[in-house]
Amino acid sequence: MKSGLVPSSKKTSRRNFIRTGMLAAAAAPALAAWPTNAPQPAEQPPPNQQPAPEFTGPGANPYWTSPGQFATYPQKAPLILLTDRPVQLETPRHYFLSTVTPNDAFFVRWHLQTIPNAVDLKEWRLHVEGNVERTLALSFPELVTRFKTVSIAAVNQCSGNSRSRLQPRVAGGQWGNGAMGNAAWTGVRLREILDAAGVKSGSVQVQFEGLDRGLGPRGLGSNRFMKSLELTDPVIDVCVVAVAMNDEPLPMLNGFPARLIVPGYFATYWLKSLSSIRILDMPDDNFWMKQAYRIPDTPRGNTTPEDMKSGKVVTIPITKMPVRSFLISPDGSSKIPAGFPLRLRGIAFSGYGGVKKVEVSTDDAANWTDAQLGPDAGAYSFRTWSLNWTPKTAGRYLIAVRATDTKGNVQPDEGVWNPGGYLWNKIEHQEIVVGEAS
Repeated sequence: MKSGLVPSSKKTSRRNFIRTGMLAAAAAPALAAWPTNAPQPAEQPPPNQQPAPEFTGPGANPYWTSPGQFATYPQKAPLILLTDRPVQLETPRHYFLSTVTPNDAFFVRWHLQTIPNAVDLKEWRLHVEGNVERTLALSFPELVTRFKTVSIAAVNQCSGNSRSRLQPRVAGGQWGNGAMGNAAWTGVRLREILDAAGVKSGSVQVQFEGLDRGLGPRGLGSNRFMKSLELTDPVIDVCVVAVAMNDEPLPMLNGFPARLIVPGYFATYWLKSLSSIRILDMPDDNFWMKQAYRIPDTPRGNTTPEDMKSGKVVTIPITKMPVRSFLISPDGSSKIPAGFPLRLRGIAFSGYGGVKKVEVSTDDAANWTDAQLGPDAGAYSFRTWSLNWTPKTAGRYLIAVRATDTKGNVQPDEGVWNPGGYLWNKIEHQEIVVGEAS
């Protein structure tokens, strides 16, 4: 497996750097990320970023990001605060101009109230148990030295990204478009860990759990967060237990000391602060699999409130991310002089494979022009795009962007509705105001 973010000639030195750095981190008794979970209010938003109002609704949120104020958590730049228990932080728009999302700007989504703010690496173990030939309790040094080090570039996107666009609104974090990020993840293959434990015949799923806990009764979803993948799912062979993110240890809020990476799949499977891997000999029926993060078994996961009330809609677990693209710059916040040469820039990605084409319309989807694609960082990564455009006359222009992935999936120009607020990938439309130059 290779990282699309690093030239092949640098892979060996990079892997040695990561391994050396991880071993040095393991020698420390603990990593204390902060003394309290409380955020610090940001005095002002980042440059060129105007905060949305406190609330939008009941109509669709018209802003690129969610409504809310900026807050600063340890190891993080000012991000948009949705909730503090559990912690949900959204990434501002301007961070998406490049393939890699900086660690300190990477979005945060936890499910339970009590999350780790310190991990003693001398005590931490990754337990591999259940229907296996040999139970394992891998220390941090064992994890990074026993198995081959690999890197992969992959997009991590919350299942509810853009939930605030749905009509009618649904419950859950009212994310704008910024509940996503792309990084180079370095660690070890999940498959090698499973092989070391020896999966017994009759096994059907592999379950993952992290260090976070809730205050609800034992045995309920409000107490423990667990997710499972089918052992027959091909994604198992590309999953990575990551210990580094963009050549640095994982930030505490993004899953230190180890995180499961499930390329192409929504973030619900990307367990943070991973502590347990269990092989199951029967389907996982815990709340987070049987009831939560499910979508209608329909084209695009689409349904209606009326059909859901009827009780006849069959649901399945959410898995892959549909193809999406975004215009990042210009963001429409400033008037552009007529005749000014603009460079439209953005990103695109798909959970079904790499991006093959991005098209841009400057007349609200009436006509389309192929954009220039940036470097290919891999099938699971953001891909940047750009298009030079000079608006010749004053007026209001609606810019639209759509992507096509390597499997032939094309972004639609219709929204989607389901009770979870998932799978939104409607073509983005951005108004650009052009005025006469004085």
